[in-house]
Amino acid sequence: MNSVITIGRQFGSGGREIGEKIAERFGISFYDKDLLKRASKESGICPELFENNDEKPTSSFLYNLITDAYTYGYSSPYVEMPLSHKVFLAQFDAIKKIASEGPCVIVGRCADYALSDFTNKISVFINAPLEDRIERAKIKYPEEKDVSKVKDMVIKNDKARANYYNYYSAKKWGKADTYDLCINSSILGIDGTVEHIIGFIERYEKNEKDQ
Repeated sequence: MNSVITIGRQFGSGGREIGEKIAERFGISFYDKDLLKRASKESGICPELFENNDEKPTSSFLYNLITDAYTYGYSSPYVEMPLSHKVFLAQFDAIKKIASEGPCVIVGRCADYALSDFTNKISVFINAPLEDRIERAKIKYPEEKDVSKVKDMVIKNDKARANYYNYYSAKKWGKADTYDLCINSSILGIDGTVEHIIGFIERYEKNEKDQ
C-alpha cells in the first residue's frame, strides 16, 4: 500500500465511516478532525480557530491571495495576513506534510486539491440520495426530533462544504471529473462501498506497479 486516499463526502453519506474502515483494512493512518489538531500544533495557532473555520470559506481577500501566499509561505511576503488566512494555509501545509509521511486516508478539507502534485494520491467522493442521508443524520443526532430541521442540517452542511471546496480549489465539489472515483454509498451499503473502493485502490496500485 503506497497511496494517499482523499475522501470528499456529502453530509450523511457515511464518508467518514468508510474512510475509517479503509484505513483500518490497510493498516494506515486516518485523518479527519485530527488534521486540525496537527495544523494547530505545527502552526502555533489556537485550535479553536481551526474548528471555527473548518470547511468554511472566509473572505474574498483570501481567494485572491491563496496561490501566491501558499507559494511563498506564511512568513513572506504575507507576514501580516489575518489569522483566518493563516489557518487555511496552515491546514494545507499540514495536509502536505501528512501525505509526505506515508500512506493514509484524509477526509474532506480540500485534501485532493492540496495534494494535486502528489502522484500517489487517489481521490474519492462519497454521495447518497438525500432521503438516505437524512435517515443517517437522524440516527447520528437522535436528540433532534424535528425531521425538517434534520433535513435543513444536511442541506446546509452540504452547501458549506461545496462553497468551501469551490472557493479554494479550481474544481467543482461533487462533480465526477473532479475525482478519480465517485460512488453512491446507498447502492452497496457502507461495507460494500468499502470493499469496492479497496478493490479500486488495489487495481490502481497494481497498474502503477506494472507500468
